[in-house]
Amino acid sequence: MLSEPRSGRLTSWGNALFSGLVSPDDAVLAIVGDDAVHRVEGLPGEPAPVGLTLALGRLRALGATGLRIALPTPGHPLGLSGPPEFNARALEAGEAVVGHGTALGLVPRVWEAGAEGDVHVEVVWHCLPVREAPPADVPSLGEAERELAEALREATEVLTRLDVAGSGPVAEAAIDAYRARAEPGRQVLAPGYPPRAVRVLELAQRVGALVSLARANGHGGAVSASEMAARGEALRPVERTARRAQVAAYNSVVEERERGVG
Repeated sequence: MLSEPRSGRLTSWGNALFSGLVSPDDAVLAIVGDDAVHRVEGLPGEPAPVGLTLALGRLRALGATGLRIALPTPGHPLGLSGPPEFNARALEAGEAVVGHGTALGLVPRVWEAGAEGDVHVEVVWHCLPVREAPPADVPSLGEAERELAEALREATEVLTRLDVAGSGPVAEAAIDAYRARAEPGRQVLAPGYPPRAVRVLELAQRVGALVSLARANGHGGAVSASEMAARGEALRPVERTARRAQVAAYNSVVEERERGVG
């Protein structure tokens, strides 16, 4: 969870575009990021893959007023609403974008090409029908913020007690390094998002960095099977909470619009 999911960039900047806050060129540039190119296949009325600019325009013409992100894992269909075919593809990819106002969703497939040292990334978004229903297990921003703070405290206490690498000063140093790698003044979310969404997403990314660090450092000081099991139990819920918070942040523009906020 050290990097922003591509579905997050598409959701965030797609929402800004649909709200008239950014130009199509700026939105596409932000969505593509360091990738070489993004294309969309399976759009109604398009027999061949098309570029993002045309695809976003077509989605809006088909009734899309916003986008939501889904970050599912096995046993946790976070942000999904069906049908099974779309859910299965999203689960395989670990992410997806679901249209609001139109029964269509997008699932990315990533391709790497080129020689070692000169690899470029191409992304094809598969457009598929989705069920127009509330997304699964998405909290409000307030709930996500409270859950993150509690989960971080609990996980840190358990990991410290087990003397697991990834807690205490080591974790703080890694998170500081993670911050340093981020571009100075980077825009966490596109224009139009409330400050609380930015705060929640930044905290979720920090929590994700802690989980990644703990997993990358093996079993740390946990020497018994029971201690290793306890460590896994501590990491699973905090990772789940961080994913839920990310989805809440990215989806907050659409959720607040539905509630008539703003």
